[in-house]
Amino acid sequence: MLAYTTLGVSDFERAKSFYEALLAVIGAQYVLGNERIALFGHDVTNPMLAVCIPYDEGEPSAGNGTMVAIRAGGPAECDAMYEKAIELGATCDGPPGERSPGFFYGGYVRDPDGNKLCFCQIGPQ
Repeated sequence: MLAYTTLGVSDFERAKSFYEALLAVIGAQYVLGNERIALFGHDVTNPMLAVCIPYDEGEPSAGNGTMVAIRAGGPAECDAMYEKAIELGATCDGPPGERSPGFFYGGYVRDPDGNKLCFCQIGPQ
C-alpha cells in the first residue's frame, strides 16, 4: 500500500548519514535521491523511508501525533535499532519493551530533527 514516507529535516547531510547508518541494522540502504531528498529501503518496489529538505525550504517540523514505525525482526533487532539511534544522536522517547504482552514490542526515539520513530515487532512473539 505505501510507497514511501517522508520526514522533513533541517540538515540534509546529517539526516542522510543518520538514517543510512540506522537502517543498515535491518539491511536497508540508500536507494535513490538527489540534492534534497534521500530514500532508504531494500529496493524501489518495497516501502521506503525518505528524508528531505522541505520543498518550500522552510523550517521542518515534527508532527504532533505523527510517528514512523519501522518493523524489526524481533525484540533483539528492536533493541539494536534503538541503541544505534541513540548512538547516532537520537533521544529516548520510550525505551524498548513489551507494550502489549505477547503481541507488540517496541522502542521509541526522536531523531535529531525531533521526528518520532518506533522500532517494533507486531504480532505473536
